[in-house]
Amino acid sequence: MDFREFGNPAGKTLMLLPGTACTWQLNFKNVVDDLAERYRIIAVNYDGFEGDPNVVFTDVQTITRKIEDYLIERHGGRADGAYGSSLGGSFTGLLIQRKRVHIDHGFIGSSDLDQGGRVFARLLTALVGPMLSGACRSEKKREKLKAMLQKKGAIGDGEKSLEFANEFIDNMKCLNPKTISREFYSDYITPLENDIHADGTTVHIIYALKMGEKYGRRYRQHFRSPDIHGFDMKHEVWLYDSQWRQPVLDTIYACMEG
Repeated sequence: MDFREFGNPAGKTLMLLPGTACTWQLNFKNVVDDLAERYRIIAVNYDGFEGDPNVVFTDVQTITRKIEDYLIERHGGRADGAYGSSLGGSFTGLLIQRKRVHIDHGFIGSSDLDQGGRVFARLLTALVGPMLSGACRSEKKREKLKAMLQKKGAIGDGEKSLEFANEFIDNMKCLNPKTISREFYSDYITPLENDIHADGTTVHIIYALKMGEKYGRRYRQHFRSPDIHGFDMKHEVWLYDSQWRQPVLDTIYACMEG
């Protein structure tokens, strides 16, 4: 695990938790400077994402415990905010659910929160894992993955979306293929409870409306009275498309400081 702290030393703490097959440097690169002007950033890279291909992702529960241990050791078991992008939203939800640490403002960034049984998870991982890890090995596989991501609404259709997709695929050259498969599988089988609530914690949803209505229902299922902010965008597009960047940043600022 790798934890980096930087930004405004007088600001509130904001933990950044990246999504599937991403480092925080890739996931948040276009917004981290804006956030660091206001907040003391705690940027996290999970096991397997520290630049050493010999290190492999463990599992979601182990990673969650390591994040908790870090907050307990370095920050008295508290963070003012935690933004979980996509898969990172599962970590944010688990941190709130487990109640070993306290987070004032938990942000769920366009997370699908998919979960299911082990048998189906193995089948799904056998399909998706090689598609992700193999995309950096040939142009044909790269284009196939980008088309799939666009079809599923995981990226937009514009130039910035395709630019991010290429960077996302290139980033996987540095990862052990087992890391990608384990991360995907472990996230899918790790249950997130319904009606999650912690006193003094507000769960804020950055809801990409173009993902579909079922995700709004899912957010209300897993979290008690979530603070939902809908944006007519695709999955986490604000992180690399300037059209949505400032509106979402302004929402984060208002939530953190309100």
